[in-house]
Amino acid sequence: MDHPSNTTFRHMASPVVELRQYTLHPGQRETLIGLFDNEFIESQEATGMTVIGQFRDLDRPDMFVWMRGFEDMEARRSALTAFYDGPVWARHRDAANGTMIDSNDVLLLKPAWRDAGFNLSKSRRPPTTGVETSPHDGHLASIVEISIHHLRPGIECGFAEHFQTKAIPQLEASGARLLGAFTTKHVENTFPRLPVRTGENVFISVVALKNQAAHFRYQTELAASPAWLAIRKAWKSSLTRPDQVLRLSPTSQSLVPAVSAARD
Repeated sequence: MDHPSNTTFRHMASPVVELRQYTLHPGQRETLIGLFDNEFIESQEATGMTVIGQFRDLDRPDMFVWMRGFEDMEARRSALTAFYDGPVWARHRDAANGTMIDSNDVLLLKPAWRDAGFNLSKSRRPPTTGVETSPHDGHLASIVEISIHHLRPGIECGFAEHFQTKAIPQLEASGARLLGAFTTKHVENTFPRLPVRTGENVFISVVALKNQAAHFRYQTELAASPAWLAIRKAWKSSLTRPDQVLRLSPTSQSLVPAVSAARD
């Protein structure tokens, strides 16, 4: 399926976001990416949802990570029902499910503050070519880093405020661009055919770096920054377990990151 190159996505943010991590059978990730990018983007968005981004996990070769957004929980129920009861999924579900060991690692999220969602107002998805660029074609591909912080209950607002005022300036000074920040959305799952992780209380940040070299420099600078170490120390009492950090490479059809990072 082609996605018109002149289509502009006007969503400033999705109030409801899913972060989905799929464990795949060895060697099946490129099969799923080809199927997803060619068959499952336009058909999902036709139901009213937004396919925000899909990624290779650079540290876990059999993981596929993606995000999609909805206007609200009722819109989520309607859109998922329409897609999973529709003809495109019926035609390709056996092939898609055949690549997967587990698809139930799903976090249901909301923007951490008013402007913390993904700004897709200028994002454009190019037409599909049927040829997917390998993540090993050099060091020019952008990197998306998702950090998952597991929080004690009841401190989400305070953690988000501290992140917004203290952490973001440090991340941007080290070369990153914040794409979005999210917390757990504590509501009933309106589409129980697809499970989500319950009992979770997370804060998630999503940043973009221009390429692998910029990402390495970013990590090095943060590790050597006394200000960043102080921020991490202040967070320690808020966390219930170690952070999970995903280092991701967008597929050619991913809307995120359709931005420039802060620094070359």
